[in-house]
Amino acid sequence: MTIALYAEFTATAGNHALVSDLIAEFAQQVRAEPGNMVFDPHHRVDSPDTVFVYETYRDQAAFDEHLASSHGHDFNLRLGGLVVGGGSRLTMLSPITVGTGPAPKALDLP
Repeated sequence: MTIALYAEFTATAGNHALVSDLIAEFAQQVRAEPGNMVFDPHHRVDSPDTVFVYETYRDQAAFDEHLASSHGHDFNLRLGGLVVGGGSRLTMLSPITVGTGPAPKALDLP
């Protein structure tokens, strides 16, 4: 079963650029993991120092490999001193069944 989650963290004062560079570097490493399907970081519009990352992994084993990776360990060590609370908050997600048709395109929405 696919694993989906989001991670969120907020840069402390003066660390916006460092956190942005760090997550951009980490994104390239995670996207190269064989079990990663999506790793999509964003800044929140209403809170530009806050980073929101949507992630999906092929299955639990792929997610476990991600968590155990050396680049993940290095990222978390470096991130800890740059963000509020010393790290990211993870929220695991569960899909909502919406039918069998294709998802609407952004331009198709009212």
